[in-house]
Amino acid sequence: MAKNKLVAPVLKWVGGKRQLLASLKPLFPKGYRSYCEPFVGGGAVLFSLQPKNAYVNDINAELINVYKVIQNNVEELIECLGHMENKSTFFYEIRDWDRDREKYQSLSDVQKAARIIYLNKTCYNGLYRVNNAGEFNSPFGNYKHPNIVNEPVLRAVSNYFNNANIQFTTEDYSAVLRNITRGTFVYLDPPYDPISTSSNFTGYSKGGFGREEQIRLRECCDELNERGIKFMLSNSATEFIQEQYQQYNITKVQAKRSINSVGSKRGNVDEVVVTNYEPNR
Repeated sequence: MAKNKLVAPVLKWVGGKRQLLASLKPLFPKGYRSYCEPFVGGGAVLFSLQPKNAYVNDINAELINVYKVIQNNVEELIECLGHMENKSTFFYEIRDWDRDREKYQSLSDVQKAARIIYLNKTCYNGLYRVNNAGEFNSPFGNYKHPNIVNEPVLRAVSNYFNNANIQFTTEDYSAVLRNITRGTFVYLDPPYDPISTSSNFTGYSKGGFGREEQIRLRECCDELNERGIKFMLSNSATEFIQEQYQQYNITKVQAKRSINSVGSKRGNVDEVVVTNYEPNR
């Protein structure tokens, strides 16, 4: 299946890999029958590779719903987005839909997906963030001309989803990894181990991803390795992460990190790419 350059992320997502694709591409394995991404987020790697067979997962059910709606109801989604206004009063009205759980559950999947895309395009810094109650809480961004309805990209992504064999799930990453078979290439992009207390960000979903989770993920990678399944993992270049994956191939890459509560600490930082295979093999 020929790759379509219009197939690209429809959402801005914290930790997105769009800026790192040039560094990651030389590290991908040459051949695999299927692709698995348990922490898909904005999907930059998925959309760059455009595999014919893929297992796509994220614990954030709102995000997976967006992808399913793009696959199954893209024209209805585009129409719904076309009625959304870049105004503060309208923004907070839409943002507060999830404060009334009963009312929110009565919304259609298309309405929920349009809400997430709209908030992502118009909130401050495009930051998807929820509070402890699971309610979206990023403020209005005051952008003059946000691209709320990117019709060519939405239709291109929908076309890709419908012409490939893609299984969407929203469950714990370990459950996804247990079910994949040899011949599948796994790309893991979990919430990063924080390089400092000010860089920690856990607002993608309720709960967090502390060092116990990082260890559990490394144990899952060990199991993949024992089963002969190729994996690539991205994470911050902390001593802890490098110690966890010391038996594997570690490549350092430079990434621009913008999520930090201290402005002076934003900028280029080292990240690690871990593989259990020699790159380009």
